[in-house]
Amino acid sequence: MTTQTPIDPNRPTKLPKIRRVEVYWHTVTYKTVAMYISLGAVIIMASLYLLVPGMFTSITDRVSRAVGNVDAGSVSNLQTQAKFVNLDGKVQVKKVNSVQWATADYRTSLDKGDLVQTGSEGAARITFADGTTYTVKSDTLVTVEENSMAANKPTSVAMRINVGAVDLATPNWSSPNSKAAVSAEDTKAELRPNSRASVKNDPINKQSDILVSRGSAQVQRGIEKIDVQQWEKATIPTGGAIQKSMVLAPPDLILPRNLEPITAEVPKTAPLHFEWKPVPEAVSYMLRVSRTKMFTNIEAERRGVTGTSVELTGLDAGDYFWNIIATDAKKQTSEVSETFKFSLVAQGKAQDMMLEIEEPQIHGRVAEIIGRTEPGAALIINGQPVANIARDGTFRHFTVPLEPGQHTIVIIGQNRRGGTAQKQISIVVPK
Repeated sequence: MTTQTPIDPNRPTKLPKIRRVEVYWHTVTYKTVAMYISLGAVIIMASLYLLVPGMFTSITDRVSRAVGNVDAGSVSNLQTQAKFVNLDGKVQVKKVNSVQWATADYRTSLDKGDLVQTGSEGAARITFADGTTYTVKSDTLVTVEENSMAANKPTSVAMRINVGAVDLATPNWSSPNSKAAVSAEDTKAELRPNSRASVKNDPINKQSDILVSRGSAQVQRGIEKIDVQQWEKATIPTGGAIQKSMVLAPPDLILPRNLEPITAEVPKTAPLHFEWKPVPEAVSYMLRVSRTKMFTNIEAERRGVTGTSVELTGLDAGDYFWNIIATDAKKQTSEVSETFKFSLVAQGKAQDMMLEIEEPQIHGRVAEIIGRTEPGAALIINGQPVANIARDGTFRHFTVPLEPGQHTIVIIGQNRRGGTAQKQISIVVPK
């Protein structure tokens, strides 16, 4: 008889032996994953192109439009930014979503609803993406009223003068029907392309003025509309009808030419000759010279000049700007003339520069000036800077169209050491 040893419950049961499990893995970098995903996408797109070309075209078109829209949106955002291009004195900005004023700088961008305020000696020039420029005069508060810069559509920019004065200049817009405006109280002036106007708002005297110095503008208040042409002024009294009148035109400047360098051994004592063209109705003129383009600080001033020229002394070496204001017998003053820039340079005898001019060539009414100067020098021919000077100093310049007859071409140069040179050549433009 077979017997079995009984199992002791207190004795642990021997467990079966478990075989060892080994786990292996391979590390894959994100770069490798991305490469395989890209490879898979290429294989899928290639298969679609071969098997279903219509679907492939549809997908690529959608992707292109989506990417294009994103890019267009980015460009649009950049284009809507208005920037400060000149700042003088105290200029502050209050953003539309802020309650605090901040000092303006060249990194400050302006959007619809922003406020700009200038101090008693402050001024600012603001340029919009469409090329329209607003110059905010001293003691002025303005609001950016409109700034529409949609791609491939007419642009629209506008500012409101709460108090003070603004100069507005428009370019030749690439898109027709673009608009640039400035408003004061209940009146709006809309400038046409290539126009310039000065607008003032005086709440104390309850009157606004709009003077057009180039091109034309349309002034509107309610249902009343009038066109204002060059050297006309629209006066808008509160509660009265719009009045239009002619104004005195400013003179054209002659000397010093724009961007002309003037050399002197002792600049402080050197007499500087200023000359301008006469205005028929004018009885006197005022000359202003400043180190800033917006004339917030005047270096020299001459009032009541009865002729068309004057000489000044006492200016140190440096860069200067000058302009003229005319006055007629009724004590009415013109707008400020165009502003020219000149440089006053201290020069010794050893600072002369090399400047060689060949015989000029006449092409119809245009003169071609060919010559050579020092590398890195700056040249001005009849008030126009020479844009293309080669590394070896050779240059070729075409003048603006000239009237038939005899002309004197003035070439002025300045090198990096402060040395200057000036030459004059006579040409005859045939009829």
